[in-house]
Amino acid sequence: MFPFPSMEFPKRQKKENLTERKGQKRKLEEDFDDDRDLSLPSAAAADDGDNHQALLCEVGAQVSILSTTFSWKEADRAAAKRATHVLAELAKNEEVVNVIVDGGAVPALVKHLQAPPLSEGDLSPKPFEHEVEKGSAFALGLLAVKPEHQQLIVDNGALPHLVDLLKRHKDGSISRAVNSVIRRAADAITNLAHENSSIKTRVRLEGGIPPLVELLEFIDPKVQRAAAGALRTLAFKNDENKNQVIVECNALHTLILMLRSEDAAIHYEAVGVIGNLVHSSPNIKKEVLVAGALQPVIGLLSYAFILSQVLALDNSSCCSESQREAALLLGQFAATDSDCKVHIVQRGAVQPLIEMLQSPDVQLREMSAFALGRLAQDAHNQAGIAHNGGLVPLLRLLDSKNGSLQHNAAFALYGLADNEDNVADFIKVGGVQKLQDGEFIVQATKDCVAKTLKRLEEKIQGRVLSHLLYLMRIAEKTVQKRVALALANLCSAEDQRTIFIDNNGLELLLGLLGSTNLKQQLDGSIALYKLANKATTLSPIDAAPPSPTPQVNGSMPIEFAYLLLLMLSVQCLMVVIGVLEEKDARDIEIPNIRWEVFELMMRFIYTGSVDITLDIAQDLLRAADQYLLEGLKRLCEYTIAQDISLENVSSMYELSEAFHAISLRHTCILFILEQFEKLSARPGYSHLIQLTIPEIRNYFIKALTRPNSDNRGCRQLLLNSRF
Repeated sequence: MFPFPSMEFPKRQKKENLTERKGQKRKLEEDFDDDRDLSLPSAAAADDGDNHQALLCEVGAQVSILSTTFSWKEADRAAAKRATHVLAELAKNEEVVNVIVDGGAVPALVKHLQAPPLSEGDLSPKPFEHEVEKGSAFALGLLAVKPEHQQLIVDNGALPHLVDLLKRHKDGSISRAVNSVIRRAADAITNLAHENSSIKTRVRLEGGIPPLVELLEFIDPKVQRAAAGALRTLAFKNDENKNQVIVECNALHTLILMLRSEDAAIHYEAVGVIGNLVHSSPNIKKEVLVAGALQPVIGLLSYAFILSQVLALDNSSCCSESQREAALLLGQFAATDSDCKVHIVQRGAVQPLIEMLQSPDVQLREMSAFALGRLAQDAHNQAGIAHNGGLVPLLRLLDSKNGSLQHNAAFALYGLADNEDNVADFIKVGGVQKLQDGEFIVQATKDCVAKTLKRLEEKIQGRVLSHLLYLMRIAEKTVQKRVALALANLCSAEDQRTIFIDNNGLELLLGLLGSTNLKQQLDGSIALYKLANKATTLSPIDAAPPSPTPQVNGSMPIEFAYLLLLMLSVQCLMVVIGVLEEKDARDIEIPNIRWEVFELMMRFIYTGSVDITLDIAQDLLRAADQYLLEGLKRLCEYTIAQDISLENVSSMYELSEAFHAISLRHTCILFILEQFEKLSARPGYSHLIQLTIPEIRNYFIKALTRPNSDNRGCRQLLLNSRF
């Protein structure tokens, strides 16, 4: 076993920052069609001097109106309503928000969150009842989009008034205006509390959570959505708020019912609330599961997708968001215990999650990969996910440039690799090559991929190996090659002969190396080099060939005696044919050998020790080959091998062929395999590959059938070469 790869929950906070924040601003602007004909200063360049002054004047004028119209007079109410709408219209441009705040709009708007005082006994109809409060809540919600203004609005006393607005329906009056003011109050609370823990707590202390929970069952679906959105924000990373929502207000039952709503926006908000409730709260997670949330959450995976195909674009966006939240929530459920992982799969979550892996929505792909990664920590689920087609889309996600998405996919694949039944499928679809060739963005992903490959390697034995050998014999050619490549990288040294000699795996790899497709050539060279590493057992004594033992008792080394006899034989032959006069017999001319070469040759034979430099090594190799001095020849090969480079490997290989330098030849082969990618960019590489393939075949046949010291020696030559 090896350490479990790191895996974190995708951060809800990040999503709140982007998607939810923009969505909230969009919701605040919905249905605000009144006074579209307002003539307002341009907000395109708030920093421009003249325009900035015009904006300040306009804001000042509206603030002045609000400050002087706090009464039930119809004219005052109409003017106040229009002023709140003007400020809200300006606040839609975030570049102007600071100008509005600097102009003193916040205290004036907060004042109009409450109704003006009534005269005692006044039962007359109220002009623009709820309208001014709605406009004020709407404008303050837009100003609160900027975090630096949240505390200012709260310090001016907005929260108690907003909480009171949530209860406007309790006086028995139900109308569109009442519904709208409640919704705007809930939206304003959402923006004020966004990523602000102290304001979240203040909302609870002001009594804001119970009325929001009650509004989840309100008749108007827009109010339900707004209330759920506020609870979603208040529950995030605030345990006291979570406890009040779940325990004191018993909201869980209603939220689970909302998951089954046909309104995409409602089930999106509901699943978001539940997700934030269970986030980092194991006990609440258990309560949610006991309350029956699992099946409706799974249902959202498919139901939301179907809705997105038939509804308008805006609702389609909500459907995707519901799917994303549902997938994230299932991933959190799956972390509870093994039984829950199994139940999620049994209830039909796998297929829609796999379909979501192919969505154009990046976040949707990430959440589905996250959920599948959690589910894949169970052995039965691992086989089920692969059987239902999860392998290929997960492998494709490794190409993503999104680090989080890539890591979630890698973690899911790590889980699938733990099941022996998945190994052959992994290899058949090219999964091993994908893992090896991938460009991974973060270190955690690189570590996870390395552990996945290690996990696969540990399973290449027994029935898994038998299955792969069967595929390598009878499957289509593409699969055969993938199996051979994978086994070259993953199999144990003990199984190499069975795989690559007895079952023809070597010929498959050589076929790739000799291909006209550069990628296949590169894959083949990498696999063969890996195979050579495993086939060769290195030993420290192989750094250089052994030297003959020097003689200290006056006797002559056998190699020296052999050479002397050979030279005398040459001399006698020359005398017989008349080339050499008897009187000149004391001097023997040896053709093709310089004196410096001959001297080194003699020193090696007699002393067993000689220093060979690169400038003389090739001439000395030629002489050693001519006079069959294998020990000296090996030393020359060792010296020459240290000079192998991309520029000269072709000539070095030809040199090894000319003088039967087997160790040097094998060193050239290993160099070519290791440096293939660089060699392939040079002219003439294709001819070199075709030239060496027969010798590569011979090398591996010998290495895999009769390992010997020559193999170890040539491998060590390569390790000590300076290229």
